[in-house]
Amino acid sequence: MFSLDQQATDTAASELRALLAGMRDAFARGENAMEYARRALGRNDNLSAATLIAYDLQAGAYVRHALSDPAGKQRWCAQLAGLVAPHLPVGGSVMEVGSGEATTLAGLLETLPQRPAAALGFDISWSRCAHGRGWLRQKAQQAELFVADLFHIPLADASVDVVYTSHSLEPNGGRERAALQELLRVARRAVVLVEPIYELAGPEARERMAHHGYVRNLKATAEALGCTVADHRLLDFYVNPLNPSGVVSIVKTDAGEPARPAWRCPLTHAPLMRSESAFSSPDTGLVYPVLDGIPLLCRDHAVLASAYGACIES
Repeated sequence: MFSLDQQATDTAASELRALLAGMRDAFARGENAMEYARRALGRNDNLSAATLIAYDLQAGAYVRHALSDPAGKQRWCAQLAGLVAPHLPVGGSVMEVGSGEATTLAGLLETLPQRPAAALGFDISWSRCAHGRGWLRQKAQQAELFVADLFHIPLADASVDVVYTSHSLEPNGGRERAALQELLRVARRAVVLVEPIYELAGPEARERMAHHGYVRNLKATAEALGCTVADHRLLDFYVNPLNPSGVVSIVKTDAGEPARPAWRCPLTHAPLMRSESAFSSPDTGLVYPVLDGIPLLCRDHAVLASAYGACIES
């Protein structure tokens, strides 16, 4: 691996191994894995590594929730499809950021009045993507799922017509500008944000959002970036009154022809070529592996392998 943390010490490696094993054991016992991590690390904040571990351990929860309330899930997806459809051209492309287990993406594809030429979704967890692939198959829907970081999306500029979220920006309070810049970079026609809207929420909901560090000022941030916000309101349907879902629809101009997804390296921004086993950059020699059919496209997944794909004669 071409790790971004090459200076990690043996002590840090030992601590990470203990954290992984301890959180897995705690989860198997039915305990809160994050609470275990906070006790083990002697800290109150959610360390990013512990958050990712907990998220991975909970893989399958989204599918179980969709199965437990199919009518509610269908209503949510139909509402989202109504927000996305006006921006999606015939033969266009759509991508969900933070797609989890693709329960929303599959429902959106079922409900859209026209099938997009390309559908994509990515998540930070491989296990979530694996569950999502199974859910898509069960629902007879097709989409490209991959592992990636929303702040370093491995796609070229303006290469997806509509980029949307469904509460995936939620925990990134303080990073709103960076998140929007990256989504706007990839989108050709529109960015549709379905997130908790702090400014339109009541006092109790605001207090809860502030406690959890949720995003704020999405509309104002988009406008500060020079964007046109075409829709900003609370939605008619959402599950938790203390986490009211709203929409911020950002429309881009001069869209041109429907977009075709084009891959780029999240480290160097060089074009990536895909094969069955990897995504590679001939310009730089960096290669990103594909694990059981799911591409691993975070920056720290990169492998320096200049000989990949070359004809080497012994």
